[in-house]
Amino acid sequence: MKVILLDNIKGVGKKDEVINASDGYARNFLFPKKLAVEANSENMAKLKAKENSSMYKKSVEKEDAQKLAETLKSILVKISVKTGENGKIFGSITSKEIVDSLKEQHKIELDKKKIDLKDPIKTVGTFSVPVKLYEGVIGTLRVQII
Repeated sequence: MKVILLDNIKGVGKKDEVINASDGYARNFLFPKKLAVEANSENMAKLKAKENSSMYKKSVEKEDAQKLAETLKSILVKISVKTGENGKIFGSITSKEIVDSLKEQHKIELDKKKIDLKDPIKTVGTFSVPVKLYEGVIGTLRVQII
């Protein structure tokens, strides 16, 4: 019997996957626990519509991420800090401080986890910081430490 899984089941399949299950397993375990529904034409149409809407949503999110990446190319975030001799900073600049300055100066909100800063910035200068906006979309942000 073909069934559509409503939840991830270890060893059986993932959510929204159509699998072949034995009749007894489907009727006695999957259906009573609401882990699956029968793969009839109505339920298959619902599954197809759900897949189409999720694909559309992902494409819209990717477009928005690409637009944001273009915007970030032209932005320069300035952060002023106290420095010692030789341009060394007291402390360091982390991704959280970069996100806070970006929000304050340009009204753009990002998650600090999206900023791909290998090591905190510890010197004065201008740096290009990669930002992971979406799967496959990476923007660059220029940060100037004064």
